[in-house]
Amino acid sequence: MRSVLAAAAAVAGAGLLIGCSPASGDNTAASPPPTTPIPVTVGGTVPVPTVTLNTAKPTDAAQPPTDAEQATAPPPATAGPVSGENLPTADKLGGWKTYVDPGGAEEGFLGNKTWTRQRSAHQAAYEALPVGCAGQLPKDPLPVPRHALQASYRTGADKPATALLLRFADAAKATAYFSGYQSRMAACGNPPDAQLAVQQLWSEPTAAASVRRYAGAESFVETSVVQGATVALLAADSDPSAGADWARSVVPALKAVIDSA
Repeated sequence: MRSVLAAAAAVAGAGLLIGCSPASGDNTAASPPPTTPIPVTVGGTVPVPTVTLNTAKPTDAAQPPTDAEQATAPPPATAGPVSGENLPTADKLGGWKTYVDPGGAEEGFLGNKTWTRQRSAHQAAYEALPVGCAGQLPKDPLPVPRHALQASYRTGADKPATALLLRFADAAKATAYFSGYQSRMAACGNPPDAQLAVQQLWSEPTAAASVRRYAGAESFVETSVVQGATVALLAADSDPSAGADWARSVVPALKAVIDSA
């Protein structure tokens, strides 16, 4: 939580207006000088101006949040109505296992001793978008979800995997985010020397799969699904050659549970 520091206001005294002397026989009185209102003080202290905090809700997930997530306490295991029940059992994801991420300073969060954790909805939706692409990405705004839940796994090959659920106010907003997300992934490009390259595997109206390749780092096979008011993003450190078939295989299991109450 950020501390709000208020600066003391300096009160300036009012200066007198000096006019010309009236002409002989002119009895019109000189106008009184204007006065500067002085704020009321209490106990002789200098008054502090009122600070109005920006309480407007964020409206564009394509822009970074003003306040980043703070690792001050372990996050809850649920995000509003969204919980681990909104994810398929790990065995339906290809022999995966849930993983309790201990977190830490480098990870930017404190572990909560379970495999799911609440995220800042705005920050999670923003961070899911591709960054560092060679291609020029669309600039259109994207809806901000109401809730975000992240889950940690290990694949059958004991490699890291992550699921992110974004729950929006309604299906229209979820579809708008999903469409904007897909348009950015498609525009990212796949040159070999890019900081981030995206290879499209397949795409349908409500689901898609791609490979993210980071320069000098791992490649992740990513599945994205929209169902009702929820978008699910599933990423696994996996062999891209087998990723297309795996991504298709998990779509029905995701759609069956991600938008349930």
